[in-house]
Amino acid sequence: MVARNEVQFQKGLSMAEFHRLYGAEAQCHAALVRMRWRDGFVCPRCGGRSHGYCAPKRLFQCTDCRLQTSARAGTIFHKSRTPLTKWFLAMHLMTASKNDIAALELARQLDVKWDTAWLIKQKLMEVMRQRNSIYKLAGDIQIDDAYQGGEKPGKRGRGAANKTPFVIAVQTREGRPIYTHMRVLPGFTKAAIRDYAKASIEPGSRVLSDGLSCFNGLAEADMTHVVKITGSGRPEGSDFKWVNTGLGNVKSAIKGTLRSCDPQHAPRYLAAFEWRYNRRFALKENLGRLARAAATINPQPHRAIIAIRPNPADQSG
Repeated sequence: MVARNEVQFQKGLSMAEFHRLYGAEAQCHAALVRMRWRDGFVCPRCGGRSHGYCAPKRLFQCTDCRLQTSARAGTIFHKSRTPLTKWFLAMHLMTASKNDIAALELARQLDVKWDTAWLIKQKLMEVMRQRNSIYKLAGDIQIDDAYQGGEKPGKRGRGAANKTPFVIAVQTREGRPIYTHMRVLPGFTKAAIRDYAKASIEPGSRVLSDGLSCFNGLAEADMTHVVKITGSGRPEGSDFKWVNTGLGNVKSAIKGTLRSCDPQHAPRYLAAFEWRYNRRFALKENLGRLARAAATINPQPHRAIIAIRPNPADQSG
């Protein structure tokens, strides 16, 4: 009998356990307060700790500067009219699902309009994107270029129009994948690869790529660049096993679950896959991780998130 993969078969946070911990608005509010102020209330204006509390309005008032504020203010939940119970349920569904959840399905689960579910999802994916940016890969790394976008007339593959270029990089240890990056680039140029590597990979790491000329930027970023010439098409073989696996999983999820992914939002969708993959070792903790990050990231107003979709009737991802 083949041994089961402990990561794949681990127990996550069940729906029953979620409702026990976060089933009421008061529970979610108390959790948000703990996540935002671990050591007790701190005034966002003057840094004072002495305060009063108005329970009916859930408002804190600083004793020193008299500022009134809430646990939501200045966070991703800022000015949202959606109950925290629905925000927390959205975080649970987004972190517990391996293949993501479409905004239309999220709307049904939260019992909200599609527009509300879509905006909640975009804001939470932005939290994931900003959180991802602080972590660097190190050691042995595989890297490859890819495009996100549907089938379009004209040129295919590298250099195709109407598609979003991004790199996928996978850090390995003893031949097994540990962490990944999926980062949108302005294009596949040596300068773009160099800038990505300087910002996101520890100097001295051993980075394996195919022979695409833009990857010469890795050496300029103080990486040990190893090139394997693979010919045209997607590089194959064990050397690129994990980037190929990652690309296959992401594209299958986007096509099968989300159905669509607008180019202007691609960085957030890819960030969500990256975030979940890099936190797959302790699934029960992921809701708390995302909620804590959401409580520390600046508000993302509607105008900063929303964009006109090419087809208003396409209410999927």
